[in-house]
Amino acid sequence: MQRALFDDAPSDERLGPEAFVFRRLVQESVAEELETAIASVIAAAPLRHMTVPGGGTMSVGTTSCGALGWCSDARGYRYEPNDPQSGRPWPPIPEPMSRLAKIAAARAGFMGFEPDSCLVNRYAPRTKMGLHRDADERDFAWPIVSVSIGLPATFVFGGLRRRDPVVRVPLEHGDVVVWGGVDRLRYHGVLPVRPGAWPHRTNLTFRRAG
Repeated sequence: MQRALFDDAPSDERLGPEAFVFRRLVQESVAEELETAIASVIAAAPLRHMTVPGGGTMSVGTTSCGALGWCSDARGYRYEPNDPQSGRPWPPIPEPMSRLAKIAAARAGFMGFEPDSCLVNRYAPRTKMGLHRDADERDFAWPIVSVSIGLPATFVFGGLRRRDPVVRVPLEHGDVVVWGGVDRLRYHGVLPVRPGAWPHRTNLTFRRAG
């Protein structure tokens, strides 16, 4: 029998008309399965610190899985079918990760979500992600599904303009954020991650990129 990924009655919070936080959505009983899947992705396509168009280097370690992987360098942001570090296709999205993304999206009202890209971000203590929006995908009809594993973090969720006010959302191990529809292009980021009981924070961001 397939084990359930989710608690029977997780706590849901609304960040916008079509943006949700599902608290402790991932059950501890499958956390090891999920971490094994993440490790398999990193083994096939190791984490790297990508260069951003302005010339700086991301503090967060990054890799991808799926038919398309997110890339950044001096030429800009884009999706590529092959890992530029190895020249090989990105590893497929492991089934436990894909299953989680589909069910979380459906819970938020986005039925039929089929991610073709998962960005894996590894936050060491004190690293962060600046305010940005996910706008490199071809079709904005599908949501973003973001899963937090490991160290707690403070997610900042803003508006459709960079200068709009933001709300600070504390995220714990197992929390999932889904945003789409009218909220799909809202700016968001992560404040510096504090040291704690885990060695790092892993964030899985599922998208429909192609």
